[in-house]
Amino acid sequence: MVRTGFIGLGSQGAPMAERMLSAGFPLTVWARRPEAADDLVAKGAVRAGSVAELGAACDLVGLCVVDDAGVETVAAKLIPAMAPGSVLVIHSTVLPQTCERLAETAAARGVLLLDAPVSGGGAGAAAGTLTVMCGGSAEAYDKALPALESFAGKIVLLGPVGAGQRAKIVNNALMAANMGLAHAALSLGEKLGIERGALADLVRHSSGRSFGFEVYARLPAPTAFAHGGKLLRKDVDLLGAITSTGNALAQAADPFLHAALNETEPTP
Repeated sequence: MVRTGFIGLGSQGAPMAERMLSAGFPLTVWARRPEAADDLVAKGAVRAGSVAELGAACDLVGLCVVDDAGVETVAAKLIPAMAPGSVLVIHSTVLPQTCERLAETAAARGVLLLDAPVSGGGAGAAAGTLTVMCGGSAEAYDKALPALESFAGKIVLLGPVGAGQRAKIVNNALMAANMGLAHAALSLGEKLGIERGALADLVRHSSGRSFGFEVYARLPAPTAFAHGGKLLRKDVDLLGAITSTGNALAQAADPFLHAALNETEPTP
């Protein structure tokens, strides 16, 4: 059985790691805050004393921290400790260029890298229904696949390293754009004298519906989505970094994100 490891035991990473453990994979964990690993350790995971110790003990390591800086900081300690032939799987949503650079560093040591951001949140991770968007070699994908299957409902290899990130960034920006369009539609409806709840219910049963609309329609106010808004803002900004800041998805998403985060909209 492949010896697995996991770093990044947040609301999404922890249930992903637990699914791997429940599927029978030997699991080693490390957390910047040791208490974040306590539940998994109680269920049979091994607690590593350091990032390097975890890397040396595992054939496959999942990394699910928040941003590029976190990924690079952990990877700088992790990759040198990993054995040739092992696989580093990056589940964070970051710039594709970050994964491409790290893949080169890993390859110099004989370590494979798969970028594999996920969609579905903590609930999807716990249910084993996440969508996993992969970028990397066929060898890296094949080695990682059994572990990925423990928490995923849909797994797609989209191309070389970085392809998974590009797909995830577009997907999340589309979600933000759909919520932005919902923000515009319900606001316009109210200006036209249509009761908000009635219009929201109508759209949910009509051709204008989308997952983003349904999420938005449940909000008492845009600011109720402030936590999720920060994550979508990050991903819309990532799309701007790899395309242009004036891309169509950003233009659709920005008014809602400004409202959710109490930002002042820029003057046109």
